[in-house]
Amino acid sequence: MSRVCELTGKGPMTGNNVSHAKNRTRRRFLPNLNDVTLQSEALGRAFKLRISAAALRSVDHRGGLDAFLAKAKNDELSANALKIKKEVAKAQAAA
Repeated sequence: MSRVCELTGKGPMTGNNVSHAKNRTRRRFLPNLNDVTLQSEALGRAFKLRISAAALRSVDHRGGLDAFLAKAKNDELSANALKIKKEVAKAQAAA
């Protein structure tokens, strides 16, 4: 399982550990990923996603999973999230 957010595409970054003596060693900054279940109003069902804490706040800010996916760029979304986005758009167009 890769350490990449399914909604924002946020992944590990690299940097340095810096000691008091200014010795530098490489390290990784991992995103704060959580397994969450988000409800889609248009489809009336829940989806399990592995997203970052920042993405979860963004979903809440935009008004839910459907609104977030409508504004999200396709290249940032995972294959699973892209499939959900297409289903939501189809359901909203039919309604």
